Amino acid sequence: MKSLVAADGSEASKNALEYAADIADAMDGSITVVHAVDPTAYDEGGDEPALSLWESEPRLVIESVEDAEARGQQHLEDAADLAAECGQIVETELLYGNPVVAITAYAEEEGFDTIFVGHRGRSGRAGMMLGSVAKSLVERATVPVSVVR
Repeated sequence: MKSLVAADGSEASKNALEYAADIADAMDGSITVVHAVDPTAYDEGGDEPALSLWESEPRLVIESVEDAEARGQQHLEDAADLAAECGQIVETELLYGNPVVAITAYAEEEGFDTIFVGHRGRSGRAGMMLGSVAKSLVERATVPVSVVR
């Protein structure tokens, strides 16, 4: 079984990797861990950070693409270390683009059997405004998706 794990550094994504490692052990499978950087995101605001999710002016404040790549690479290295602690040697891949599109396209192109993703459990207004990568992966993927808390 060829498994893909989406990593973002959250506890939920670490739980997803640990769960995938258990499944890979049982199925004599392999794991590839991915993180997606979206280079099309940009800063729509001024010099000051947004004060809340509900400001009247839409605003997205992010780091530079280079910083996002470095952070993503660190997430992948941390995931590889965690996998090693679980007895798994994993491949890692830094993807580019909208995470949902990039992850599902990569899974399909590379012939993965399943995707594992963590779910942070945002609910209510914040969840509606931010959306859910896990939910969108379930809706878009052509292979089974396991959502882990």
